[in-house]
Amino acid sequence: MPQLPAPDYPADVRARLDADAKEVVARYPDSRSALLPLLHLVQSEEGHVTRTGVRFCAETLGLTTAEVTAVSTFYSMYRRKPSGDYQVGVCTNTLCAVMGGDAIFDELKQYLGVGNNETTEDGKVTLEHIECNAACDFAPVVMVNWEFFDDQTPESAKRLVDDLRAGRPVQPTRGAPLCTYKETARILAGFPDERPGAVEATGGAGPASLIGLKLAKGEAPQHRVVHPRGEAQQDKGGHDRPPHDPSPSEHLSSHDAPQQTSASDPANPAGPETEEGE
Repeated sequence: MPQLPAPDYPADVRARLDADAKEVVARYPDSRSALLPLLHLVQSEEGHVTRTGVRFCAETLGLTTAEVTAVSTFYSMYRRKPSGDYQVGVCTNTLCAVMGGDAIFDELKQYLGVGNNETTEDGKVTLEHIECNAACDFAPVVMVNWEFFDDQTPESAKRLVDDLRAGRPVQPTRGAPLCTYKETARILAGFPDERPGAVEATGGAGPASLIGLKLAKGEAPQHRVVHPRGEAQQDKGGHDRPPHDPSPSEHLSSHDAPQQTSASDPANPAGPETEEGE
């Protein structure tokens, strides 16, 4: 049976969103270019893109709901069902997976009692595997509402989600302070982040990035990040260590510290999701 038209927002919410949308659309010479930030705007209202949000975007920009739906279902940052206050994304791409990302993801699924793209019963945390967090220097990486938590382990990741669920302050490794998913969506819609110190917060590149930059410029790095296999190394006392006996404190590359990997989430293979109400 065909679905009935989506309901509209309550009058006060509609008036507020209309004012915000007018500000967003005014930034673009072609109004339909404002669709991506408008989708973030409606997501900041309900935590995901509902049929009502799709209707709002379509009416605001003079598009069909099919056109808006085609865009909102293409990008993974737009949620199609209710999600938690904190989107915890575990990178399971090659380097992070080899360095322990798969182990972190499997541990969090069991610890939280949820699968991929599922939310805890208290509505605090939605867990998902991410193909790349673009921070390979710091593998394995976990992101919470798109803020970086670097060099994670299964134990540190469990402490992180415990703090999020308990409402304890959590500070990303670098970048802006953490805020809720709805607040993040509003910032992505293009509205100013008014939290004190948030705009000034930043983070530097990791040692591997800086050495790579020096190599690209033709400069010789001062030291190796990881010793080649088979090369004798010395401990702090000046004694040779046999090859393949790295210091526990060394941050090894994937080639020196391989870990068994597995499919990211065989119980939840990638595929089309059902629309709201189906």
